[in-house]
Amino acid sequence: MTTSPDDYRAASRDRWEQSAAGWEKRRADFQQLGRPLSQWMVEAIAPQPGHRVLELAAGLGDTGLLAAELVQPGGEVLITDGAEAMVEAARRNAEAAGATNVEAKVMEAEWIDVPTATMDGVLCRFGYMLLADPETALRETRRVLKPGGRVALAVWDTIERNPWLGVVRRVMVEQGIGQPADPDEPGPFRLSAPGDVQELLENAGFAEIQVEAIDLEQRAASLDDWWENLQDTSAATRNAVSGLSPADHYRLRDAFDEGYQEYVREDGSLSIPARALVAAASA
Repeated sequence: MTTSPDDYRAASRDRWEQSAAGWEKRRADFQQLGRPLSQWMVEAIAPQPGHRVLELAAGLGDTGLLAAELVQPGGEVLITDGAEAMVEAARRNAEAAGATNVEAKVMEAEWIDVPTATMDGVLCRFGYMLLADPETALRETRRVLKPGGRVALAVWDTIERNPWLGVVRRVMVEQGIGQPADPDEPGPFRLSAPGDVQELLENAGFAEIQVEAIDLEQRAASLDDWWENLQDTSAATRNAVSGLSPADHYRLRDAFDEGYQEYVREDGSLSIPARALVAAASA
């Protein structure tokens, strides 16, 4: 890493604290995109009444809330995230859903504050790829799982298969306000290379590993809506754009609109392809 792991963790946590309100505002958009992944993941851990399930790097907690319905009666779900603002949002979502068997707690995925062999399942949608040390996090995941317990996760496939994010990243680099992504650095596409997820799970000691690709569709009401969505959910993008001169801002927006033009439908809405990798394994 170009920065120390501790510096990266602090900066990452700060970005998520800044973006939590935007993610809560855009919750319906991301639920639409991510629901097939959450459903696959929850089915993969096969939650039963009485089970205890942990969600790591949970954000708004939507995947854990799906599991909460299935572990009743007698089961519990612990929804965790490293950003306090995200945990507060997840707690509000659990309360709104009437999920009385859910606890939301601030916790880092690389050092899980849970006793050994106490969880029946662990869920982590789009979390491990963003961590400074995903292998340590998965070893911790295995530690807290009961023998035979299941983990299910999701990461993004390659940037080429995800123009919903790939286009804006390319445009920002071309406009001189962004840097090309380093595949070895924490980020959305860190675990996208063929075999990365399989190898990571094997190295962490998991067995019965399965990895699948799921095609998704990112929707937006308009180019303006998509522009606002990306700034609502990315503190880095929002901060980069806010520092531009009016002329540079207009140039960036023109390039942005041109880059996404092929995904604009007749009614002005957007339909952008996305692909994620989902995986499950046994402890």
